[in-house]
Amino acid sequence: MGKTDYYGILGVGKGATDEEIKKAYKKMALKWHPDRHASKSDAEQKKAEEQFKEVAEAFDVLSDPQKKQIYDTYGEEGLKAGPAEGGAAGGGAQSFPGGGGVRYEFRGDPREIFARFFQGGFERNRSFGEGSPFDGFDDLFAAGAGGTRMEGARVGGGGVPGGFGRGGVAPNKRPSVVVKNLHCTLEELYRGATKRLKITRKSRTMQRDTTKVLEVPVRRGFKAGTKITYPGEGDETEPGVAQDVVVVLKEKQHPLFVREGETLHYRARVDLVDALCGFKIDVTTLDEQPRVLRVSFQNVNVTPSTTKVIPGEGFPNSKNPAERGDLIVSVDVKFPRRGPLSQDHHAAVRAALASIS
Repeated sequence: MGKTDYYGILGVGKGATDEEIKKAYKKMALKWHPDRHASKSDAEQKKAEEQFKEVAEAFDVLSDPQKKQIYDTYGEEGLKAGPAEGGAAGGGAQSFPGGGGVRYEFRGDPREIFARFFQGGFERNRSFGEGSPFDGFDDLFAAGAGGTRMEGARVGGGGVPGGFGRGGVAPNKRPSVVVKNLHCTLEELYRGATKRLKITRKSRTMQRDTTKVLEVPVRRGFKAGTKITYPGEGDETEPGVAQDVVVVLKEKQHPLFVREGETLHYRARVDLVDALCGFKIDVTTLDEQPRVLRVSFQNVNVTPSTTKVIPGEGFPNSKNPAERGDLIVSVDVKFPRRGPLSQDHHAAVRAALASIS
């Protein structure tokens, strides 16, 4: 397979799916992003740069079906064999060994690959409004109190796993389920909250109110799609048998932030003059007592793909809220609406840009 193990770099097996490769790249790219190591020693910063580039190269190969097939079949030698000619922006040109083609050579910009990957997620999540293309599985949570269950643990009315539910349903006879959506703000999912949901239900023989207010515990870091089940709180479908009520959390779109797993995205709109001359922006956090993060883009060559990673300022981990993901700040450059420029302005702009080209 050669000295470079692309699967090992991403921490996946050779049989990994496309989604598993994407999730692995996301994890490793965030781990080794140079912004996370900016305060460390020169040696550690250099190591991070090298690892970040290796991760980008591994993803460039394994996310491309043709490159991946060549690598899987012929190894690194086969992938990189032959004369070096041409090359695509994301990596390089390639063909099977012996085919007279050119060899693969990674020529991509790791930061550009990172920005495209995460900005793609930003746009997808902004479009769909909730969830993440990388959240392949819901978290599993332990049973809650009061006959409630969360993701995979069913609890009876007395809090005994596997016991009789409030509707008197034996373990071998599962009632039908009614699903209720509960919309939460990004702040509520970030901070945690207790939401209330009023439901109505029909009863035939059971003595109970026709309406009930469910208290829904939204833990810090819960994701859109998390399910919380209330056994026997729905309609009585037959004598002594009532439906379970499954509450599914939905995420309301936020005007500034987009969530992607434990990563938070923030897109700053800046004027062209600021993009060229440098700028600082203030990002107000989602904490209960908001903090202001000043993010500097001074002395940075700002392009539409420029990003800044702020470690530990992302979303809490629902299993360990003390752990948080990263905040990724990207830039949306606004061009002037008025125009065209005068001839004098043409000359000045050309002269200024020529000096930095």
